[in-house]
Amino acid sequence: MYNFIQKFHSGWSYIALLILVVAVVTFLSGMFSKTEFTSGNRKIGLIALIVIHIQLLVGLILYFVSPLGFASLGQMSDKALRLTSLEHPLINIIAIALITIGWTKHKKLMTSESKFKTFSIFYGLGLLLILSRIPWSMWL
Repeated sequence: MYNFIQKFHSGWSYIALLILVVAVVTFLSGMFSKTEFTSGNRKIGLIALIVIHIQLLVGLILYFVSPLGFASLGQMSDKALRLTSLEHPLINIIAIALITIGWTKHKKLMTSESKFKTFSIFYGLGLLLILSRIPWSMWL
């Protein structure tokens, strides 16, 4: 079971990152080109939100069944174990919280410019945080 969850988390991360990058690029281009915020833009944001939350749920399950997750939490002197047991989960939870805040805040905004700006900032920060804590040596 552990192997399946680990492979799913790794495989799904490619999809999640791709969709999140597409969303950030779409929002940045909308912000800089001053276009109208459409239902298609909203759907891209929602799909990115859903996909990244699925990744979070699978990651949380993996965290508690993996020998590199919760079981290794006290071993801070080992950089690899510190990354998988503390830094990766904590920073990614913060990143997903920022993405969720961006989704929530956009609902209250009226202008296209402010919606694109809000999405760009929160989804962009979330993407940067996620990219900063990917265990690249295990992932590639």
